[in-house]
Amino acid sequence: MKVFLTSINPIELFLWTIRKNENDVVNLYNSLSPVMQLATGGNMLNFGYWDKQHDTPISAQENLCNIFANMAELDSCKTVVDVGSGLSAPAIFWRNKFPNLSIFCVNINQDQLRFSAPQKKIEFFNSSSTKLPFTTKSVDRILALESSQHFKPLADFIYESKRILSDSGFLVLAIPVTLSSSSLTKLGILKFTWSSEHYALNEIKQIISSEGFQISEEKLIGSNVYDPLTNYYIEHREEIKKSILKQYSSYVEKILFKSLQKMKNASENKIIDYVLLKCHL
Repeated sequence: MKVFLTSINPIELFLWTIRKNENDVVNLYNSLSPVMQLATGGNMLNFGYWDKQHDTPISAQENLCNIFANMAELDSCKTVVDVGSGLSAPAIFWRNKFPNLSIFCVNINQDQLRFSAPQKKIEFFNSSSTKLPFTTKSVDRILALESSQHFKPLADFIYESKRILSDSGFLVLAIPVTLSSSSLTKLGILKFTWSSEHYALNEIKQIISSEGFQISEEKLIGSNVYDPLTNYYIEHREEIKKSILKQYSSYVEKILFKSLQKMKNASENKIIDYVLLKCHL
């Protein structure tokens, strides 16, 4: 496994997390993606969908990719745009499962796009989520797997998706959300370590509908994401810590551990959740 390494300055990390502009998000992912790689042993950056058959990080991450692909009906389309494609591991996974797909990976982070070797039937575009480099009604699926929490304004991404999506196409999102009944003051350390916008579920659904989409399927899966992920980390912490400490200072692992604990607590108390949304025009 190739690991995309960079050092972390605590002050810079704090400022990136507070400001969260496009450059800050790039810097955050360049700094924190290797932590995920070291902790999981793979190149996927999603939290995974955990169950009895998928109880290790890579298996859970691939399971989420499968569930997401089934919701998006990738077996019945030709062109897919993966927006916020990370290290391109999900796109490669989907291409291998659905060899007839042509996948376009869109990422504002050039370093992440360079991470993957050239791939058959996968093209890479360095572009913003709010200015997608495709012609009107030219693609069958638009996917944002655990990435649209970084898009802002989110409405601009939804508008662009409407522009480039074919009339029979789908926009499918997998995104961590806050719940309307919760208070952000209860997020604790997550207010600082949850390095994205804190979009509320109802807010996202309102933006989607205001741009002309209808939501045909909605799944709240937080209990299969946050809780088992944290439990796995706790159970295997010493082993994971050894991997992380080969490249990072101990404070990075401590912040990660405390954030996971708070994330589980926030999930159990219905402060946060994780939603899959399938949308059509």
